[in-house]
Amino acid sequence: METSFKQVGYSGKEYFQQQAPHLGNQYLDDTYLLETLKRVLPNNIRESIEPDLRRFGDRVVKDILELGRASENNSPKLIQYDAWGKRIDKIVVDESWNILKDISAQEGLVSIGYERKQQEYSRLYQYLKIYLFACSSAVFDCPLSMTDGGARLLELHGSKDLLEGPYKHFISRDPKQFWTSGQWMTEKSGGSDVANSETTATEVLGKNMSTIEGYKYFTSATTSQTAIILARDCDSNGKPCGEGSRGLSAFYIQIRDPQTQDLNKIKIHKMKNKFGTKAVPTAELELLGTPGLRLGPKGRGVPVIASILNITRIHNVIHSVSTMRRCVALARDFSHRRVVFGSKLSENLLYLSTLAEMELEFRASLQFLVDVTLLFGRSEIAGKSSSSTDSLLRILTPLSKLYTAKQSIKVSSEGIECLGGTGYMEDSDMPRLLRDTQVTSIWEGTTNVLSMDVWRSIKTNNSLKPFLEIINQRLQSVSTLKQFQFSSAIIQDSVKLINEITKQVMEQMDMEYAESNARRYAYLLSETYMATLLLDHAKWSNKSLDIEVLNRWCQFKLKGSRSENNPISFTHSDANFRKVDRQLALDLNENGKPNVPFLSVSKLSKY
Repeated sequence: METSFKQVGYSGKEYFQQQAPHLGNQYLDDTYLLETLKRVLPNNIRESIEPDLRRFGDRVVKDILELGRASENNSPKLIQYDAWGKRIDKIVVDESWNILKDISAQEGLVSIGYERKQQEYSRLYQYLKIYLFACSSAVFDCPLSMTDGGARLLELHGSKDLLEGPYKHFISRDPKQFWTSGQWMTEKSGGSDVANSETTATEVLGKNMSTIEGYKYFTSATTSQTAIILARDCDSNGKPCGEGSRGLSAFYIQIRDPQTQDLNKIKIHKMKNKFGTKAVPTAELELLGTPGLRLGPKGRGVPVIASILNITRIHNVIHSVSTMRRCVALARDFSHRRVVFGSKLSENLLYLSTLAEMELEFRASLQFLVDVTLLFGRSEIAGKSSSSTDSLLRILTPLSKLYTAKQSIKVSSEGIECLGGTGYMEDSDMPRLLRDTQVTSIWEGTTNVLSMDVWRSIKTNNSLKPFLEIINQRLQSVSTLKQFQFSSAIIQDSVKLINEITKQVMEQMDMEYAESNARRYAYLLSETYMATLLLDHAKWSNKSLDIEVLNRWCQFKLKGSRSENNPISFTHSDANFRKVDRQLALDLNENGKPNVPFLSVSKLSKY
């Protein structure tokens, strides 16, 4: 098939016309994901969910992608007054956004995780669908993430009424019954420092309710039916019951009055003019005595709401890794269509090298996402969870979020560059991917905030112990295999460095050292752990390409020495190195053949 064609201009002269990149089935074309699922899922589970994933992989580049574009191009608008001067504070969204909500219910993008038909693998099934959905949906995965978190919070702390009411709405597959939820914590005074929250919750005598007053500076998914918020407890006289984070409680509110559907004592002051996620309704608003129902013990709002943060942070990882995958898919397809200096980009060694680096980042990040999701799914199932699993999640959740968020920005920026000047144009859709992933390093805690959270998990949960134990188990499993000696040696050096840094901080209580190096330390932990995930996969597959991927990761991420005996070196960018570049960039098998034939019948969407 031709990769370009001639278009006749007004003068009758023919001009070159570049073809746009195309997207195929986003499940079937994701061959590294398919291989990973073969490794981590029992055959009966994988075979039971695969038809749905295959079908959905087609759908996300058809109607869902078009709905996402429509939502992006018609961003939400705030109408504060009607024609007669009445204050109505109505947020108007494009109908496509409402359709995406209905699709989310029908596809079970929240409910799968709570139906738990696949037991400990239910979360992986659910999150795989959101992974396929995210980049096509104009970030409708944002309200889904908070709804998922709200459902889990009610499951853990909700009263009978909440479990019979809102919880069932959150996990419904019926579009008419499905509700989404917001998560409103950010205030002008605080941001991530919620201890400075000024919102107050005054107890209503004789009722299990409080009236909530305060100014929330960022409220995403503001068209949702409900929200989970933090507020400072006050007695019936309005006197605060505590200070700092220990004075905060978590509350459930309904955003609209059930009878009138008017805002429930809420005033919307403005819509936020954001850099990205433009289809997501985000507002600045004030609560003026809004009824709220406390969730969990009084004054324990921060640990109670942590169950939401764990989930929304994993959703953050989903979006980041999904963005990497989409950018690689587009750049890869474009390489077969674009001819420069007399040859296709798929034959340009430098382009292939760049694309191979993007693919390497994606592969390691996908392994991190799958691993954390499996641990999370296990933690929710009675008999599968353990204190070790919970402790491991306590450190891996912030690590996976902070690492993949930052790297998705890098990969999406490269993706724009791979398409040249047209990639910089808004109507190419590529700038949207960069803008939308830029927020993943901010949502649910910035990189710096999460880096310090990692230290807290080590101090309060002893989470480094199971972290290092699983790394050592993986190293021990390949200790007699010669093909893993190079990577194992580098990983062991990284473990030594981790121990040295931890010892200095924990034994000498040198918190200035800990804080100033927290980000570097978090990256070291992340990249070391990801190396062992790649090692696990390479051991399972026993494919030379997977071993090369592992070696490259250790070499370029963990700073292995570039000696004469090193199989990977800048001075040894030989034929084998270039062969691996080509395999990674173009998704070729061991025999150099495409895993997904270019321009196969699965190519569906002109991006």
